[in-house]
Amino acid sequence: MTTAERFQRLPTAAKLLLILTAAILPIGLALVWIGESGIRQSNTALQGRAEDQSRAAAQGMESLIARNALALRIAANGALVGPGNPCDRARSSLSIAPGVVQSFELETLDGKPLCAVGQVGETGDLPLVAPGNIHVRIAPGLDAVAIRVGTANGMATAAVPLSELRTAALDAPGEIQALVLHDSDRELRVLGPPDVPNLNMRLSEWPIGSSALFARVGAADLRITPIERLLLLLPVLMWVAAALITWLLVSRLLIRPLKRLERAVRDYRPGSGALDLPRKLGPSTEIQELRDAFGRTIGRVDESERESAAALEGQRRLVREVHHRVKNNLQVVASLLNIHGRSASTGEARGAYASIGRRVGALSVVHRNHFAEMEENRGISLRPLLSELAAELRAGAPEEARGLMIELELETVNSTQDVAVAVAFLLTEIVEFAMLRCPQDPIEVTLRRTSELTGRLTISSRVLNPEEAEESDKVQFERIIGGLAKQLRSTLDRKLGRYSVELPVFPPN
Repeated sequence: MTTAERFQRLPTAAKLLLILTAAILPIGLALVWIGESGIRQSNTALQGRAEDQSRAAAQGMESLIARNALALRIAANGALVGPGNPCDRARSSLSIAPGVVQSFELETLDGKPLCAVGQVGETGDLPLVAPGNIHVRIAPGLDAVAIRVGTANGMATAAVPLSELRTAALDAPGEIQALVLHDSDRELRVLGPPDVPNLNMRLSEWPIGSSALFARVGAADLRITPIERLLLLLPVLMWVAAALITWLLVSRLLIRPLKRLERAVRDYRPGSGALDLPRKLGPSTEIQELRDAFGRTIGRVDESERESAAALEGQRRLVREVHHRVKNNLQVVASLLNIHGRSASTGEARGAYASIGRRVGALSVVHRNHFAEMEENRGISLRPLLSELAAELRAGAPEEARGLMIELELETVNSTQDVAVAVAFLLTEIVEFAMLRCPQDPIEVTLRRTSELTGRLTISSRVLNPEEAEESDKVQFERIIGGLAKQLRSTLDRKLGRYSVELPVFPPN
């Protein structure tokens, strides 16, 4: 079975579901794929944006620390060269530099403090740095970042406070949710609560300069949410909704009413009463109009059947009347032949009249039985026809053959009028031939069914001899009965003392 044949055998609702699937589902899947690609690109862009914001915040603090380290190195180089208090000279130099810290400490090359301005914190834990180098660490005991720079004549240490670090980080573009500075020993929380980082926050770590200080930055992780991903399934949900709604509508508004209408029409039997069509078939006006059309059509068919039945009954009565009149006319002809035969002057004339009368009587018997057959419409029953015909032949036999015995052994079989006419003439010819040649010998007539559609008629008499010397009347007799056998579409089986022929009959009831 081909795919087209399988599709044609599907219910209408299934066909619509497949058609909607083929039309809408590929579009929905394409839209979902495009949306998913857009989500991946958006997530990648948002991740890059978060990294840029974190980098900008780290670079802002790195710039602040680098500016302070440069200003501190310049001021320390000048302060440690001349006589007097080097801290005063360094403070004077730093006071004219914008955006740098004013708290610092000057040390010798071996780390011994020379002087200090403001609060720097414990600097003993800070390592020594060579001239020109810079070391940045979390200031011990302070919320600040300690910067130690090396000069030709010593070292200088400054503390960048937490407030300035926070300002530098917040000046960077973007939204920073958390920022922590840490080295190998300590960490300093610049932004954000001291609890566990938010799950919606993207963490990244950036080095501050070339030292061991790092900035751990948490920026807002602006990802596409699962709800937004579910919204991408709306095209597929649209297909599901369209398929479900279509199936429900077609099933309830179309298929179910049509099946109810089909059952009502299928259960209708002509002649059993009016067609009972369902009144409620849903809101579809087309199905209601189809129901009304069915009702009108079947009403017209019933009316036409009634008219046809009435016409058929009239025709049957007319044909019955015709057969009745033909039977009466044949009987009148037979009576006239009988009257004229009795008044004939010679024996040959009387024999001729009797012979013709017997044949007319045989045909009259056939019409009488055909008239009875029309009452039941089952074909002509050959048993009563042959019985009546045998009685008619004995009654119309010549004087010397009035004692003729005709023995009948007949089964009940039915056949058509044409077959009945040929059988009646065949029996009449053979019985007349036998009664005129050997009237004292009995004649046996048997009729048996040989199959569902055939029967065999056998007539036995001692006078029947196919090898008898040919005479003119015998030749004519053989020619007549042979022709009647051909009319039955059979061959006359001639045997000594018995002639038989096969004839068509109706199947048994």
